[in-house]
Amino acid sequence: MPRFAYVNGRYVRHADAAVHIEDRGFVFADAVYEVCQVQAGFIVDLTRHLDRLDRSLAEIRIRPPMPRSALTAILREVLRRNHVVNGMVYLQVTRGTARRDHVFPAPDVRPSLVVTAKSLDPAVNAAKYAAGIKGATVPDNRWGRVDIKTVGLLPNVLARQQAKEMGAQEAIFVDAEGNVTEGGATNLWIVDKAGTLVTRPAGHDILKGITRTTLMDVAAKLGLAVEERRFSVAEMLEAREVFVTGATTICLPVVSIDGRTIANGHPGMTAQKIREAFFAVAEKTAI
Repeated sequence: MPRFAYVNGRYVRHADAAVHIEDRGFVFADAVYEVCQVQAGFIVDLTRHLDRLDRSLAEIRIRPPMPRSALTAILREVLRRNHVVNGMVYLQVTRGTARRDHVFPAPDVRPSLVVTAKSLDPAVNAAKYAAGIKGATVPDNRWGRVDIKTVGLLPNVLARQQAKEMGAQEAIFVDAEGNVTEGGATNLWIVDKAGTLVTRPAGHDILKGITRTTLMDVAAKLGLAVEERRFSVAEMLEAREVFVTGATTICLPVVSIDGRTIANGHPGMTAQKIREAFFAVAEKTAI
């Protein structure tokens, strides 16, 4: 079955989808993106994702490519054309196509919009939830505005490759003071010795994840205490639980870091409770 994408006003076969070689997303990483999970025929937390898209666009001064209602219709159509029931939808907005020049192009250059979607097997995540994953710490060498969800992800790519070569599935960024920032493609949490959920405060140095935000609503529903504060690698290694959160993985346990076992080396109950309650709290938009 062929896949389909949306590219600048046209639905095309995924294999034929293309943008111009001078699209600024390709040339300068002058673009932002969002990824939404699709679960049982619903887009998860769509409003929050589109709110963050609007913020990212405003921060780097790209105008929205179209009204939100039109964008939502395109997301739904791409999902329908790809027959996605469980999976993900990806959207990317660039500053558009123009002669290569570092300064912004003329105001009449239209932003580019690309939307893709694909199915994911829920059994793959279920296996990860049951076994947990391994993490590897790496120095955080990213630019100072990772709160903007840009496509400039080279440090993340190199970090995750380093983690893979160390036998791990996720990189864990560590700042110059020895404190954990976040994962290579996730936010990172610990359950401290008092049983409190702890995650780094949302500033310019981490991405304020949508799943991270919804998880706080889930924690409130479950009566779990949450504290936003910095924590060291040492505290992370001594935690009762460590887990990462992201749009397509929700709440994924980390059972070892840098070869050191976390707690008893098995996924913890807190992550499981959060995951089981998550979809009852998250916003669900029908395809």
